[in-house]
Amino acid sequence: MLFNSVSYILFLIAVSILFWLTSPRLRTWLLLGASVAFYGLWRPEFLLLIAFSALVDFGVALKIGQEHRPSRRRLWLAISLGFNILLLGYFKYAYFIAGNIEVLAHLLGAQWSVRLGTIILPLGISFYTFLSISYTDDVYRGLYKPTNDLKLYLTYVTFWPHMVAGPILRAHELIPQLRSSPQFDLDGIAAGVKRILFGLFLKVGPADHLAPLVDDWLLMNPSSLGALDVWTMAFAFGMQIYFDFAGYSMIAIGSARLLGIHFPENFNWPYLANSPREFWKRWHITLSSWIRDYLYLPLCGVRFRDTSDGGIETNLVRPDSLRLITALLATWGIMGLWHGAAWTFVLWGLWHAVFIWIYRVITPFTAWLPNRLISPLGWAVTVAVSMLGWILFRSRSAEEAIALLGRICNAHAYGHLSFRESSYLLVAALFVGMLAMHLASRYLLSTKKVWLRRTADTMAVAISAFTVFILLRPVNLFIYFQF
Repeated sequence: MLFNSVSYILFLIAVSILFWLTSPRLRTWLLLGASVAFYGLWRPEFLLLIAFSALVDFGVALKIGQEHRPSRRRLWLAISLGFNILLLGYFKYAYFIAGNIEVLAHLLGAQWSVRLGTIILPLGISFYTFLSISYTDDVYRGLYKPTNDLKLYLTYVTFWPHMVAGPILRAHELIPQLRSSPQFDLDGIAAGVKRILFGLFLKVGPADHLAPLVDDWLLMNPSSLGALDVWTMAFAFGMQIYFDFAGYSMIAIGSARLLGIHFPENFNWPYLANSPREFWKRWHITLSSWIRDYLYLPLCGVRFRDTSDGGIETNLVRPDSLRLITALLATWGIMGLWHGAAWTFVLWGLWHAVFIWIYRVITPFTAWLPNRLISPLGWAVTVAVSMLGWILFRSRSAEEAIALLGRICNAHAYGHLSFRESSYLLVAALFVGMLAMHLASRYLLSTKKVWLRRTADTMAVAISAFTVFILLRPVNLFIYFQF
């Protein structure tokens, strides 16, 4: 069942009505049953995998909570981490590992062939694996006492609005909400409906209309493209993945809100960031915050945080120290690999790591520059860097990505255009429109003209509802479903 489908809308309406009509003590059962049904309609056999994974971490967390000997606690934590990593490694990275083993063997003069058969990637495995890891790790750190309510824990892991592609919530952020009995709030319901409408608008509108253009352009030979073609392609996919994933996150947040459950924000106008640091405080906020607390800060030897906001960047001293540089590169390499089993994703992660490090190094030397110069310049550079990074993310191979980026560096390639004029105008109009929407939203938030805010809000809802009514159909999967 896809968020961008009529069947999901009907499913959500039915579950929401039943939720508010059901006795509070039965609501957890209802949410668990609805989550199982939501996932089971895709491939029911993988429900056994999720259940087995959840049971292992549920039991391990109880053991960690009962154990007082540090060595035993570490052993139980290692069992949980090892199990989850092996699970993720088999389903997501087995082909990648096997392929690299064959390449390495070939380079050494051997002819190895690794036969794996057919491995189907379970939907959302990367996200619910992170949920399980954070749960047992938080229990180990003493941040959260393990629950002995199995149905509550299973609901936390499988809760459908965030299970497949986030936002990634910590146990202390979601389990108490699932345990409590929220009061019916008409304003909250209205806010949830609006978020769902806006999310669907982003998906069925700009995201799905950019998708075929990007797909067609990537089939072209890089040598036949001009530099402006590559820039256009980068901006097109950058906006496609933003509208697609931000739209998904809005639908997830809105769906939970219909049930009286609050999710943290996952996007905050990332293409308005003035630095690489700020970009990753605005893009996929819950993932970058998770990576910060469970990977980056431990590698840096710095005390972790315990919140799903703030992004991956932190104010660490001595950005030029070898340990921090190594931690930065390792973190971003792993984060890139988490997105997909290909070297292009690793290169995408390292691309961002390098520019974050450069930003750290040069920041002290720009303190004398006026802010009115730094902000526009920083924004332009950040947009360019982030958009070009999507070439690495979206390309089918590292060779193709390097060839496309090479066109950017070829001065002679700027005089050649391969796309239709309407394509350049569409991408430019969407980007300018996004900036205009940001300025308009900032103005509406600050204005004291209540009538203007209400009028703009009503128009936005009406336009979104009309667009969704006309275009809603499950043509394209959400991009982050593959991760």
